[in-house]
Amino acid sequence: MPESFCLHAAGDYACFTRPEMKVERVSYDIITPSAARAIFESILWKPAIRWRITRIEVLEPIRWMNLRRNEVGTVISASNVQQAMNAGQGDLALFIEDERQQRAGLFLRDVAYRLHAKLDVRNGEPRQKYEEMFLRRAGKGQCVNQPYLGCREFAADVRLVDPGTAQPPAIGETRDLGWMLHDLDFTDLTSPQPHFFRAQMKVGVVTVPAFEEAAS
Repeated sequence: MPESFCLHAAGDYACFTRPEMKVERVSYDIITPSAARAIFESILWKPAIRWRITRIEVLEPIRWMNLRRNEVGTVISASNVQQAMNAGQGDLALFIEDERQQRAGLFLRDVAYRLHAKLDVRNGEPRQKYEEMFLRRAGKGQCVNQPYLGCREFAADVRLVDPGTAQPPAIGETRDLGWMLHDLDFTDLTSPQPHFFRAQMKVGVVTVPAFEEAAS
């Protein structure tokens, strides 16, 4: 079995939202490790495993687009849902026309990445079982849910990369991408804490540090 696994993920549009932007959606320059992890988990997720992103290769030039779209500005409250569950009935309708908001966004377009990840297995379970399961599912194009690029409406075209097959190189661009979200620390489920790292793209490749090395 390979030490790491590689997926090719591409799409027409993507948005990996910066958390400091409170109202308008503004994407990071490239996919974040947490979004890359979600793509692997869309193919195989079990409580006993965790995907650890090690490297991101950017295969297409970074292109931007501005888009203004309608969004719903609220959600049905959890207390209303709980009351309806307890009573066995209730009004849980949400009238879109009353809650419509128009927001601008700065998104990415025509993106493609090669995502490298390692599979960590907990509780002493056999690693080979999960590795074979992932390779079988990814090779057949099977997934638990539709992989997406940051936002669920931006579907991703994902395929398994054969390590023995020649692949096109990453873009020949080097730049400092600044502080980027690595992932969330769910040690305290009531208050997940974000971890960030300084992303450096060197000739189209970003090396992702271990989660424990990222700054909280």
